[in-house]
Amino acid sequence: NPVQNNKMGFIKYIFPAVLFLSGTSLKAQDSLKTLSATQVMEIVKKFHPVAKQADIFVEKAKADVTISKAAFDPVLKNEMAQKTFDGIDYYYYNRPELSIPTWFGIEVSAGLEYLSGNRTDPVETKGQTSYLGVSVPLAKNLLMDKRRAALQTAKIFRDASAIEKRNMLNNLMLDAMASYWNWVKQYQVYKILTEALTVNEKRVELIKTAFRLGDRPAIDTIEALTQLQNIELMKNQAWLDFQNTGLELSVFLWLANATPFNMSIDIVPGDDLQLSNIATEQLPDLNNLLESAIKNHPELVIYNYKIDVLNVDKKLKFQDLLPTVNFRYNQLGKGYDMRKTFINPLFENNYQYGLSVGIPLRLSQGRGEYRKAKLKITETQLQQRQKQLQVENKVKSYFNELLTLKSQVALQEKALINYQALQRGEEIRFQAGESSLFLINARENKTLEALQKLQELKAKYYKTGNTLQWAAGLMIQ
Repeated sequence: NPVQNNKMGFIKYIFPAVLFLSGTSLKAQDSLKTLSATQVMEIVKKFHPVAKQADIFVEKAKADVTISKAAFDPVLKNEMAQKTFDGIDYYYYNRPELSIPTWFGIEVSAGLEYLSGNRTDPVETKGQTSYLGVSVPLAKNLLMDKRRAALQTAKIFRDASAIEKRNMLNNLMLDAMASYWNWVKQYQVYKILTEALTVNEKRVELIKTAFRLGDRPAIDTIEALTQLQNIELMKNQAWLDFQNTGLELSVFLWLANATPFNMSIDIVPGDDLQLSNIATEQLPDLNNLLESAIKNHPELVIYNYKIDVLNVDKKLKFQDLLPTVNFRYNQLGKGYDMRKTFINPLFENNYQYGLSVGIPLRLSQGRGEYRKAKLKITETQLQQRQKQLQVENKVKSYFNELLTLKSQVALQEKALINYQALQRGEEIRFQAGESSLFLINARENKTLEALQKLQELKAKYYKTGNTLQWAAGLMIQ
């Protein structure tokens, strides 16, 4: 019977194999552009405003070093004054001088003097003279002074700025990759529901044809159409979620000219969760992560620089416990010929020197400041130990979560296989007249839920992997 044969043919092909339930992904159209996790990280690292701010932070620290070096710049100055009153030439002098500060607190100076007049200071030498002198702190400020402390501190902050930049980028990358994997997950859900919608559209047409041939009751057409409408609603919601997560991701994507990048609908993720095989992926070694985190985590390393700065401050505060002993010596010469300055031996002729000594009798401020400086170092060391424990616990926690997620992905993949088997079995029973379209739809819904849950777990696995790298301070190598 040709009619009966046609009916049996429709029954046989009403429920074809649903390939998307086995994890096969849709092939992207040629017009689609892909964006991978690696590409996102490179774009963020190069063009994101926070990344550029981190570069500016480093440059500002370098500028501070240059500013601090100004205290050691040679200074050329000239003093000139003249006074006449009621026809009397009181004085006229001109004193150019070059002073050169050195790193060890010694200041070298050389200058010329010209002095004339009727009312000059008797301790001053009239006429043309030249001098070459040195000023030396013999106790306080000999090993450390404010100029050297400022420069050392600026250099430490310059080195620390590179670590602070890593910390800023480490946090930025964590947020960017979390948005990326949310975007990937929503795209996978949208693909799954798109394929499911295609299958159900064909199923509705086949059921309608079977009904017209008298093989299926009218209620089955309503059942098939209801399932189609339900999946279409879920697909529309998935498309909305995909677009919104794309907008969230676009916050981290910028162009080279500091212009925000607008995500277009022809850009899709380059990472396919349905094709990823997490079971074969190698987990990082926990001990290596912990060791690397302790040595290289920017939030821990920055404490080393803080302690270095406090040590400089402690050395400076120690100077307040020493007496002030300053010595200055000038070798003098007649005329402006500097070569004649050294004709006479030191401390024999044509010289000038001075010695100043002073010390607070109780040293109250010095003792207090020095003790406070040592306490700040101890306080910072305790903070560093506490931060190290927090970092270690975070690494262990996220490693445990990653390990659990890998196991959950494996279990969910097995559960998906079981749901697929149940659906195929229900379809076979339906063909034998022992089941209903309602049960088939219920099995299909469970399969779709399991497949979507699997994509969610995979996305969470990769997000946790990034979070583990962040906890170890390794998002930016």
